[in-house]
Parts: sequence; structure tokens; C-alpha cells
Amino acid sequence: MPKVKTRRGAAKRFKLTGTGKIKRKRAYLRHQLSAKTRKQKRTLRHSATVDSAYARGIRRLLPYG
Repeated sequence: MPKVKTRRGAAKRFKLTGTGKIKRKRAYLRHQLSAKTRKQKRTLRHSATVDSAYARGIRRLLPYG
């Protein structure tokens, strides 16, 4: 059987945790940072998990993840 290709764009954006959840980076930390509070920027530095509604679709893009 041929191997399934991984979608490289998705592979660069998402990682799997040990329990199988999908980790992602938070948005809104690219520009206009002077308008955001310290607390807001600090929170945005941490990763988040993908919502279960989207997880199935992302898992399909990462067949060997």
C-alpha cells in the first residue's frame, strides 16, 4: 500500500500531546502589540488545545501524528 502524505502546512502548525489532544498557537500576537496589555500578551504566549469540533478535520491532515 502507498503511504499517505502529511499536509505539511498543518504539521507545522499543530502538535499532538501525550493524551492525543491537538495543540495550537494562539493568534493576535503579530502586530499592534503596543495596544495590548501585558497580561493579554503573556496569555497569548501559551499554547492552547484545538476545539473538539475542529479536531477531527485536523487529525485527517496529520495521518501519522
